[in-house]
Amino acid sequence: MKKTNSPKSSGSRETFLIFMVVGCGIMATLSINLLNHPTSVPGEAEMVDSPNHQKNDIVPDKAPSVALNDVPLATGTEPLDKLFVQSGCAVCHTIPGISPARGREGPRLVLGINGPLRLTDPQYRGRATTVREYIQESILNPGAYVVPGYSDRVMPRWYGKRLNALALYRMGEYLADLKD
Repeated sequence: MKKTNSPKSSGSRETFLIFMVVGCGIMATLSINLLNHPTSVPGEAEMVDSPNHQKNDIVPDKAPSVALNDVPLATGTEPLDKLFVQSGCAVCHTIPGISPARGREGPRLVLGINGPLRLTDPQYRGRATTVREYIQESILNPGAYVVPGYSDRVMPRWYGKRLNALALYRMGEYLADLKD
């Protein structure tokens, strides 16, 4: 009996995968922020000693409001394995040499082999001329080329807003040489 995915179950699966990528990125970012600032916990109150307050008055922190989309997934300074995990790549992709990256929803990232083939594929609609440019374009504009057999709706479109130039450069540098 052949198993088929209905549009409803396929959409639910894609929504779940996007939720997982976003959740992993948020959790990784929060854990890094907490590790870098162990004495400052969001919402933590501090003791105030001033003429207008009693010695043990507690005043909540006045931290500026930050939207989750303002928090970068990765800075590019992380070790490579953490860079790919924090960015959410490991949730969907298998990436040789990155042990946590065993995802099965996106294509295996051996772009030292696949990159040149994708650039010459008649279905390719992007502007990249090198494998590194293709990798960055695939992150920033995933619809420029959709690997056959994969959905165009799974790869998040907001990565360009959440990864800085150093993170993109390091990802491209690593992935462009993968031939395993």
